[in-house]
Amino acid sequence: MPFANTYTNLPVLVTGHTGFKGSWLTTWLLELGATVIGYSLPEPPTQPSNFVASGLAGRIIDVRGDIRDYESLRQTMATHRPQLVFHLAAQPIVLRSVELPKLTIDTNAGGTVNVLEAIRQTDSVRALVSITTDKVYENQEWLWGYRESDQLGGHDPYSAGKAMAELAIAAYRSTYFAPADYARHGVAIASTRAGNVIGGGDFADYRLVPDCMKALMDGRPIGVRNPLSVRPWQHVLEPLSGYLWLGAQLLRHGPAFGEPWNFGPLEQKGVPAQALAEKLVELWGSGAWQHTRPGYAEVETGLLRLSWDKAAHRLDWRPVYTWVDALTEITDWFKAFQAGQDMGAVTRDHIARYSARAAELGLAWAIPEPSRQGR
Repeated sequence: MPFANTYTNLPVLVTGHTGFKGSWLTTWLLELGATVIGYSLPEPPTQPSNFVASGLAGRIIDVRGDIRDYESLRQTMATHRPQLVFHLAAQPIVLRSVELPKLTIDTNAGGTVNVLEAIRQTDSVRALVSITTDKVYENQEWLWGYRESDQLGGHDPYSAGKAMAELAIAAYRSTYFAPADYARHGVAIASTRAGNVIGGGDFADYRLVPDCMKALMDGRPIGVRNPLSVRPWQHVLEPLSGYLWLGAQLLRHGPAFGEPWNFGPLEQKGVPAQALAEKLVELWGSGAWQHTRPGYAEVETGLLRLSWDKAAHRLDWRPVYTWVDALTEITDWFKAFQAGQDMGAVTRDHIARYSARAAELGLAWAIPEPSRQGR
């Protein structure tokens, strides 16, 4: 099995499991043989949703609760006793954070504190992979990618809440889960910062690729808020492979990997939003795009790039797909969805295809343990 056979029969808690990334991660964990405990709000964040389309509810321990409800979260951990936690639950939309700043910061910063405190009170957890964002960095519109050691910032309530979460993680790591005391507490904690994650099954508002795909399926022109904005676009399976490989390293090697990690796209220089919209129209076979300027569009930064050099050198991780590969996979997923296909099977097929490509490239996480030992 990939990921050094780490996940077979492993109890894993995924917060935000009904969301876009959470549902893909849940599917992949199930394929790896994990026992998945999901913790999310009562309703999926979008209608439709990948979680529902992929039929995941009946395949996991499906707990519904608010990440802001500490006692509910603590009780979930105490009852189901996960060994590894992937914390994805969040208010993930930048423009919505401008409309709902308190809810966003309570969820993204306060929710992370609740996860950390619940782990502190639960003796089963051995590792945490907490997902933040590339937007935690103080954005200087630099031409080069941000590194894990660069200054944190808070350009908007979403970015600020996630940067606060990073500070809380660092505080809990140094105060309660110090590497020097690992033999006593037995918990390793890492945070991850991915680029603009795109993929099939994302139906959220205020995101470019979902906006494109919903417009194309409806036969409407695509509205692009900031055509020249450059982002580190990456297929959802790219960061998820990093999260899963990082989780495996934390369980095997403890605090040696307990620190922040960037997982970015193959094209470190980024791609303009206009180029993405034009390529999706081409791949879909019809459609058009137009420039729109809704309220708060100026909040979105113009240039953001991410360096994943540390992950390449220390985790032997690298991206698999080009941005065109990613868009090809996305159009394939949405065409299957529009045709009424079994989306659970389609999603699993996408994971298998990505894993096979990674194995062909010789990536450490994709090579089964016996084969890798014999290299």
